[in-house]
Amino acid sequence: MHESAELRTGVVAAALELFDTQGFDQTSVEQIAKAAGVSRSTFFRQFGGKEDVVFADHEALLERLRVFLAEGHDDPWGAVCAASESVFSHFAHDPELARRRYRIVREVPVLREREIITVFRYERLFDEYLRGALPGVDPLDAVGFAALVTAVHNHVLRQLLRGTKKVPLATLQAALADVRRRYGVPADATASAPDDVVVAVFPRSMPVAEVTRRLRSQLD
Repeated sequence: MHESAELRTGVVAAALELFDTQGFDQTSVEQIAKAAGVSRSTFFRQFGGKEDVVFADHEALLERLRVFLAEGHDDPWGAVCAASESVFSHFAHDPELARRRYRIVREVPVLREREIITVFRYERLFDEYLRGALPGVDPLDAVGFAALVTAVHNHVLRQLLRGTKKVPLATLQAALADVRRRYGVPADATASAPDDVVVAVFPRSMPVAEVTRRLRSQLD
């Protein structure tokens, strides 16, 4: 499995370099396979086509996030933010490769369309997770939070992809903390001491499901 991951990484890097230098449409699968040092049949075992090479990272990330979210989390809203941070960290680890991929996608209409679909898949993953992790959550709260986290993430990531300087993870973390505040779910919320009487004050904007979750945590 480890060797397969390394092979895929090598093919992706070789393909992106060819797409960047000679164009996506002008690059053949045979040229990619030769540059990566693999056979044509090996290429097709790993990828369905040239488009799949460009979006290979996203496919792996989406699967990784599904596993992460399925683990169960005390703070579902925070889990969604952590998932977003994980995606950003992946691309920030090798910004030059990420920028090369970004340039290619911007130049090819069919890739731009697939990019839009891919972004929606992240949003839908977060939305479905919140609905499952927070029974009774207002669907508008779930879809709104998922959409805002995704939009904020993409905005910060584009700062990295369009520039030449590093964009620290802290930039995204600060933006996501603001998203939580907007939904009344601050990251620094702390539990009060247990007692016979529980008095709780919540922002009017806090989703009902989050109010319920916190009240239950205090009563358990």
